[in-house]
This record gives sequence, C-alpha cells and structure tokens, in this order.
Amino acid sequence: MDTDLIFQNINKHIQLDAIETDFFLSVLQPRTIKKKEYLLKPGDICRYETFVTKGCLRTYTIDDNGFEHVVMFAMEDWWISDFYSFLTQSPATYFIDAVEDTEVLQITKENIDRLYERVPKFDRFFRILLQNAFVAQEKRINQNLSFTAEQRYLNFIQKYPQLEQRLSQKQMSAYLGITPVFLSMLRRKLAGR
Repeated sequence: MDTDLIFQNINKHIQLDAIETDFFLSVLQPRTIKKKEYLLKPGDICRYETFVTKGCLRTYTIDDNGFEHVVMFAMEDWWISDFYSFLTQSPATYFIDAVEDTEVLQITKENIDRLYERVPKFDRFFRILLQNAFVAQEKRINQNLSFTAEQRYLNFIQKYPQLEQRLSQKQMSAYLGITPVFLSMLRRKLAGR
C-alpha cells in the first residue's frame, strides 16, 4: 500500500512519531474501486473516511426527475465520505462512485475513535478536515447562489485545471448546476473570445 500521499496530507497539520505512524498504518485499509463502481449508495451506512491516492470519486444525488447533482469530486490527496452518515452511522443520502479507476485508503469510524484515544493529535487533524470541508461547502453554496454559470465554470477550471480533462461533460455540468448542452455552448462562447 502506497502511503506517501496520505502522510504528506497529514503532515500539513500534525507530525507523527514512529509509534504513532505504525499505529495509523495498522488501521488503514487499501481498496481499489473500478470506474463506475459505487463506494456508497443512499440508504447504506457510510462506514469509512476515504482518502484518494489515485483516481477520482464523486459524491452526488439524483432528483425525482432523474437528474444528477454532483456535490463534490475527490481526486488524489482528497478525503471523501458522507459525513452525516459516517458521524451518526445513519443511512446515507448520497451516492459516491468512481469517475475513473481509483485507489483509496480507508479508515472506519471505530478506528478513528481508537486513533483519537491512542494518538490524540488525530482529533486535531480530523477537526481541521471538517472545518475546511465546512468552509468549502459554504463557499460553494454562495457561488451557486450568486455566480452566473459562466463565473462558476471559470472558477472551477481555474481552481481545478487538472480535473476538467478527467470529467465527462455530463459530470461537470451536474457539478455546475447546468445542462450539458449549456456547458457546450458556454465552452464554445469562451473559446471564441
């Protein structure tokens, strides 16, 4: 299991000694998710916090009319889960699936609780992750309410330039809250400038 990326992620916020590192490694579970395979479906309990080491996952819902609404993408060096389901161990409301073949490292809620006891620094680490996720979600809500579709698209490609080429037009439009046809028109318009 390749753990370099997850330790780079952790080292941004906390430093581990050798014993703490070994304990952390003992609670990680590697997993491979094939393209279009589900990590989570609505109604299931989210049992893991998941860290992406290679590939891309997406979190989304499907409305009553069958339209997908992408809440987030998680590529390399990102964490993903249905936080509400994970924290409360209640049924999930989101789908999480693989946009491409993906390799992840997962940790169960029980093992996170063990980490908090054995390596209290992880309490700080996961608190920072949740705070950052909350801030990102607030920014996203504000942009969806106040930005035009063009502004949302330009912001997305500026913030995640490496992701645009990895997503289908349908996936990107579901994230931006527009139709694939409108996204195509928007791209043509911007290319003409």
